[in-house]
Amino acid sequence: MDKNKIKKEYNQKIQNLVKLNKHYYDLSKPLVNDNEYDQIKAEILSLEKQYNFLKSENSPSKVVGFKPSKTFKKVFHRVPMLSLSNAFDEEDLVNFEKKINNFLDQKSSNVLEYSAEPKIDGISASLIYKKGKFIMGLSRGDGKAGEDITENLMTINDIPKNISIKNFPDEIDIRGEVFIQNKDFEKNLKDKFANPRNAASGSLRQKNPQDTKKIPLKFIAYTFGYVDKIEIKNQSDYLNQLSKWGFKTNPFNNKIKGIKNLMKNYHEIEKKRNEIDFDIDGIVYKVNSFDLQKRLGNVANSPRWAIAHKFSANKGISKILNIEIQLGRTGALTPVAKIKPINIGGVVVSNATLHNEDEIIRKDIRIGDIVIVERAGDVIPHIIEVDLKKRNRNSQKYIFPLNCPSCGAKTIKEYNSITKKKDAVRRCSSEGYECDRMTVEKIKHFVSKEAFNIDGFGKKIVENFWKLKMIRLPQDIFGLNYEKIKTMDGWGLQSVANLKYAIEEKKNISFEKFIYALGIRHIGFENAKLIAKTLKSPENFINLSKENKIDDLLNIDGIGETQITSLKKFFLNKTNLKVIQDLQKILKIQKTIENKKDGVFGDKIFMFTGKLTGMSRAEAKSLIEKNSGTIISNVSKKLDYLIIGEKPTKRKVEAAKELKIKIIDQLELHKLLNKSS
Repeated sequence: MDKNKIKKEYNQKIQNLVKLNKHYYDLSKPLVNDNEYDQIKAEILSLEKQYNFLKSENSPSKVVGFKPSKTFKKVFHRVPMLSLSNAFDEEDLVNFEKKINNFLDQKSSNVLEYSAEPKIDGISASLIYKKGKFIMGLSRGDGKAGEDITENLMTINDIPKNISIKNFPDEIDIRGEVFIQNKDFEKNLKDKFANPRNAASGSLRQKNPQDTKKIPLKFIAYTFGYVDKIEIKNQSDYLNQLSKWGFKTNPFNNKIKGIKNLMKNYHEIEKKRNEIDFDIDGIVYKVNSFDLQKRLGNVANSPRWAIAHKFSANKGISKILNIEIQLGRTGALTPVAKIKPINIGGVVVSNATLHNEDEIIRKDIRIGDIVIVERAGDVIPHIIEVDLKKRNRNSQKYIFPLNCPSCGAKTIKEYNSITKKKDAVRRCSSEGYECDRMTVEKIKHFVSKEAFNIDGFGKKIVENFWKLKMIRLPQDIFGLNYEKIKTMDGWGLQSVANLKYAIEEKKNISFEKFIYALGIRHIGFENAKLIAKTLKSPENFINLSKENKIDDLLNIDGIGETQITSLKKFFLNKTNLKVIQDLQKILKIQKTIENKKDGVFGDKIFMFTGKLTGMSRAEAKSLIEKNSGTIISNVSKKLDYLIIGEKPTKRKVEAAKELKIKIIDQLELHKLLNKSS
């Protein structure tokens, strides 16, 4: 590239940056997301570094306040900010409480006390206080790490900057929601933002805190993250204490017992929704007792002791223009209705899931039908009813494809040995990577956040690279032709360099993530962790089929016949074997999964038989694992303790005696656990 072409490319990037700055800072209407914006700045700086003849007064290296390295530093939360699972009706709440009672091994008649708190539709923030002084504020981010937005949060009057009350903890993370009242949004901001939540988000992300100060942001506190010491015993008392400390809390918070009363409160708040001067999208229910919260703990990324009860779904009427079949990585065929676009609750909807073949038959859904579409919270819109009076006389029943629309293989409904029925989902019968659409979805899964998490390598890039035949199997990602990518539209020198760096960085990966990334059916992340923890090394995983040891995994608590069958099918496929063998040569897969050594159980192996009293098996398992112990489901020489409850299985007890394994009861288990406290 000659000097003039370099200057032309540079000046075009500068002009684009000036335009983006105007829309972001002056108009509060960003044209691109933050990642794209930072990438453009990085490309300009990279060009300036390579060619010293490039200069501009509008360069990010000269404009004050535009240096990307000082923009919203990432900081890890001392306690992760978890998300909540959702409930949409009374049945969901009954099941939620049932799971709690089962985990705690309490009778279903036990009436739990909840803190019911209307869920504000705003931006979550965590405020860090030390010795009563507000020292740092973080956004939620990905839950593990947030952005340091301290200076912007400092401008909010609702946030106390110094607290001198005696019982305020020496260190605490106060968590809550930043929002904008509807009257303030209508008065000052509706021409700049789509809704109050977007306005709050945009305001907190202003580079200049003085700009944030002009926005009427509010803050309501509702929980805490890290705390060094707190004498409060339950959530409702904590909310009362927040008010005494100087924080604003939701005026509609309530302490309630029983599902029927939760529903009554839910309907009362829903009726008041339009009268409340801030947006709420549901009610959060938290088990009130902190002791019970601690016992219940978390599952994946959400607490067992809390749930968000979403308000009634918004509905709309539209016409089905077409029915398309989407194919997932496991071969599942999902029908999607392409509908005439309609606005439901402020969101334009043009697609609605039809779930499966049985659902289409049950509702007799056809192309051309006038239908009622429902959108509930973050759930994908779906069709709840067909208006038969408006159906065209010439309409025909929709025939679900008996052959895969991608590869032509037969579609099948598998027999479920548990329900004794065929599954509702029809699947492509291809195995491995024989089906193109399944392969694309497998590669999307491979690079996804929970798997390899390759920065900048999203679903659209997978689709694009697939169309250009640059990738056909997961290992192709690590051998991309970067020179070719540089010539493609939308790619600059810096963006290609960033992609290459992101891919190289992920060549070092944990064993469990490697297993999960392969996308084996029925092997989710938790199963992958269990397998990795047992097998220790990727070599052992690869050799499972060669050594005929797949059935040995049945000894892992949490792995059943379904997972074993799926693994056997996976290893029978030659392409799957080639994928893992090639990846093993390319990647540096961590060979061992280290367990915590500091727990009271010191990596001892346990097994249960019989019913425990006052504690569910799930809770006991959780306690043992927290203290460095491991649970298995079959008696073997590896077993250290067999824990017996009421009516233990005689065969297991006898087998343990023969192997001279120590047999203990629940009382002895509690004595061991007490040593850890």
